Amino acid sequence: MFENDSRSSLRKWIFAALLAAAGVLLSPVFSFPLGVTRAFPLQHMINIFLAVLCGTRYGISAAFTTSVIRNIIGSGSLLAFPGSMIGAFLSGYLYSRTKKLWAAVLGEFTGTSLIGGLVSYPVAALFMGSSKGAFFYISLFSVSCGAGCLIAFIVLKGIHIFQTNTIKEK
Repeated sequence: MFENDSRSSLRKWIFAALLAAAGVLLSPVFSFPLGVTRAFPLQHMINIFLAVLCGTRYGISAAFTTSVIRNIIGSGSLLAFPGSMIGAFLSGYLYSRTKKLWAAVLGEFTGTSLIGGLVSYPVAALFMGSSKGAFFYISLFSVSCGAGCLIAFIVLKGIHIFQTNTIKEK
C-alpha cells in the first residue's frame, strides 16, 4: 500500500494516527464489559490492519496511543496495555517474517489472548484488586481478540481478492 521512502513513513504515521483515533472514537460504540475489562474487538482488527499495511512499530504505537486515550476518557481499562501492545507486536513481527495474513492473525491472537492474558493477571491483581487467575484473563481476551481477528481476516482477504481481480481485468 505504501512505498518505502520518507513520504511513505509520514503516510504510515498518519494512517496509524487515524486508526488510533478511530479506535478511540468507536470504543464506546463497539466495546462491551467483559469481567474486569472491556472487550473491544476493533482494537485487534486495527492491530492486524497496521501490521499488514504499515508495520510493527506503527501498530504498537497506535495500540499504545489508543490505550492511553481510552483510559483517560474512561472507555478502557489498564488491561488494554498488555493485551493490545503485545498482540500488535507479535502480529507485526510474524507478518514481517512471512508476509502471510494468517501469520498476522495468529500473532495478534497469540500475543493478545495467551501472552497478554498471562501478563494481565499480575496487572489486575496489583492495580485492580482482582483475585481471578490467569486463565480467566486468557479466556476474556480470547473472546474479544477472536472476534477482531476474524473481522480483520475477512476484510483484508476481501481487499486482496478485489485487488487481484481488478489487476486481472486490466
